Amino acid sequence: MGLLKSSLLLQGQLRHATVAAAAAAGVGRRGVATSTEEYMRRNYANNVSEYNTVIGSLVQQRRPYLLRDAYDDMLLDGVQPVRDTFHNLIVGTMKGSRLQDAFYFRDQMREMGLQPDVNLYNFLISTCGKCKNSDAAILLLEEMKAHGVKLKGETYICLLNALAATGRTDQVYAVVRDMTAAGLGLNKYCYAGLITAFKNKTPASEDTMAKILEFVQQSKGWQYVERIGNDSAENIMMNVSEEELYNMPTAEYANRRGFIFKQLTIYHVAIHACADLQSKETLETLLEMITKEGFTYDPFVVMHAVRCYLRCGDIDSAVKMFEEFSSSKPTPAELYVTLAEGAMIGHTPRGMQVAQETLEKMTSRNFFLNPKMGTDLLLAASGEKTGGYTTANYVWDLLQTRNIVPALPAVEAYHRGLKEREIPSDDPRLLNVARVLDNLQLRFGPRRFTQNTQTQSPN
Repeated sequence: MGLLKSSLLLQGQLRHATVAAAAAAGVGRRGVATSTEEYMRRNYANNVSEYNTVIGSLVQQRRPYLLRDAYDDMLLDGVQPVRDTFHNLIVGTMKGSRLQDAFYFRDQMREMGLQPDVNLYNFLISTCGKCKNSDAAILLLEEMKAHGVKLKGETYICLLNALAATGRTDQVYAVVRDMTAAGLGLNKYCYAGLITAFKNKTPASEDTMAKILEFVQQSKGWQYVERIGNDSAENIMMNVSEEELYNMPTAEYANRRGFIFKQLTIYHVAIHACADLQSKETLETLLEMITKEGFTYDPFVVMHAVRCYLRCGDIDSAVKMFEEFSSSKPTPAELYVTLAEGAMIGHTPRGMQVAQETLEKMTSRNFFLNPKMGTDLLLAASGEKTGGYTTANYVWDLLQTRNIVPALPAVEAYHRGLKEREIPSDDPRLLNVARVLDNLQLRFGPRRFTQNTQTQSPN
């Protein structure tokens, strides 16, 4: 098998699609008559090892929406999945935040006589946190106990952070008590979970910011959770970082060299919370603490400090921090985008000017927008009700230059903004945007961009 026939079929050419088409034509799925030659032509895996390679490739390339198709094809071929197959599948659903699929694979595993082990339960609980379903995480814990699966330090931390995602502070404290009773110390990821729990608590507490500072101070004496020697071996093998397993806000940057300094983990979570809660005072206290400890700011700290200033309406402090950092260190594209997008809050003349200048600087340094960045910026710029629509047009042109089509909501907003202005109906820009919009609406239909993060009981 040419290994990356896996990419094969990454664009939806999995054999499942062929069978589905045959079924739509009135032919039974399992009764499709296929010549040996045609079967071999479109067959991309022949045994469990090859299927595991294909599934691993789908996980690595973050195409979790194809995992069910690959699994169905595996069963249709009469190939028996093994434990490693299910580990790959469930890790893929975790990375893609697909809770329903995660429980489906868990159930399939059981039907084949394989009991999930503690590492799989950790991945499942982490998926609950990503999908903000803390009830399912608690049920998984009860399931582990019922099946005699011994909890590890990682299990407690996964559970703590899954509960923190929905602001369940009482239950987070209960997990901390359980950890202490089990002879486990709190590490930085536990304190990060405590901060996240208070950030997400509703209604908001008056002492939230004081609690965040308190947890940051307490974390300075953190100890590693007691662990068996190979506790994290499976995570390393599955390419799952601790940041991703515990749903840290730094998860997507964990493997990017120089983007985050891991010794600042607790500050990353706290400053991210300040931006979400719009607390400039707490932010500045945290920045002083970082400096006093002899650390320099990493790009993540600067990015979310800038976001906090902008959400608090302090454009000048945001620009100052950006310029001080960019004058001395390599500046990632995300930092430019954060400043530009945040400056457009409220669409003030000053903010729109800063956004435009920032994007021009980014372009002059040969940074390019990806589809997500472009979509976010276009959506923000399209809300401008007065002025010449210069920034929105600039973002659109940047994307067009690289043949990038932004997501439908952004194109809809941009098209609406153009139509609200005095532009002739035969204007080339307006016609081009209308054509792109029509194509997207035909492609995605009325129900668009829904993610498979439905909640479902694990039992």
